[in-house]
Amino acid sequence: MTDQSAPALKEIFNVERLQHIATEMTAVYPAFDAQGFLQHAKAGLAELSVMQRVARVSDSLHAVIPLDYPQTLTRLYALAPRLNSGFVSLFLPHYVASHGRDDFERSMAALKYFTTFGSAEFAIRHFLLHDFQRTLAVMQQWSLDDNEHVRRLASEGSRPRLPWSFRLADVQATPGLCASILDNLKADSSLYVRKSVANHLNDITKDHPDWVLSLIEGWSLDNPHTAWIARHALRSLIKQGNTRALTIIGAGAKAEVKIHHLRVTPAVITLGERINLTFSLESTAAAPQKLVVDYAIDYVKSAGHRAAKVFKLKAFTLGAGEQQHISREQHIRELTTRKHYPGKHAVHVLVNGERLGSAEFVLRD
Repeated sequence: MTDQSAPALKEIFNVERLQHIATEMTAVYPAFDAQGFLQHAKAGLAELSVMQRVARVSDSLHAVIPLDYPQTLTRLYALAPRLNSGFVSLFLPHYVASHGRDDFERSMAALKYFTTFGSAEFAIRHFLLHDFQRTLAVMQQWSLDDNEHVRRLASEGSRPRLPWSFRLADVQATPGLCASILDNLKADSSLYVRKSVANHLNDITKDHPDWVLSLIEGWSLDNPHTAWIARHALRSLIKQGNTRALTIIGAGAKAEVKIHHLRVTPAVITLGERINLTFSLESTAAAPQKLVVDYAIDYVKSAGHRAAKVFKLKAFTLGAGEQQHISREQHIRELTTRKHYPGKHAVHVLVNGERLGSAEFVLRD
């Protein structure tokens, strides 16, 4: 991720934080050249993105510590618990990835240790590129570890499309390579781990949706932890109205409902304002039914055409003859991932993958 997409996050590595790192490093390594470290780390800091700042801290430590890799690791082990931010600790596994690829066993132990303070998800991917089978075997063992941070690393580090990192082409092409890790974690007691497993599977749906659907169809969803993973893993397919995905979560049947009082207000807005989507659903079924309700906005694009973006709204069971009032506020503002253009925007209500009603609003120039 670049500094444009996360301008506030990169300020975690500001001058005060660099001074904190220097102070704590000196405490565990009195011979540390704090002044040299700060001079190296601060050069051109304002222009660096958040991940570039992670790398800069790692590189600056290497530039001023005249020790070999094992000796440096000893000092970094002592430094890790003294850091005052888990995110800041990302530079520790970065150091391992940069300087420890030829010392595999020691580096695996270091990543397992450092991930408990923040995460080693980015660093482990360099070892997967360097020696895939050997690294994957270690990660399979990590998926059985007692520590939730280590178990999460097994799943998160092997994601085919991990944000802020390069893609793992082998895993993207052959998702079954990580199947044993996902199987070990499919009912994990930790929400931290379950989120990672769901995100890993959601990544795979972008390239191999049928593989994920077949995998989850083979799971028992009686375990609430497994059911949670399934719902979140299938979120992209559910937004697309995929019938198999909707069936897995119990919403594969055509919704027997009527939609009433669908409105988007105000009808005309300027960039930076909010719209309110409101409507009611009335059941016409003779029995309770599971409903998955989403909405899509057809955003105007630069060439004048419109492209839909689907948003989650809610999932619930609607009893026979019951009504449910639903509302959602959305901020129409500029994002790094979405540029807005003036014109008429359509808003569609989707229930169990089917479009049931539409309304419009105009974004003024």
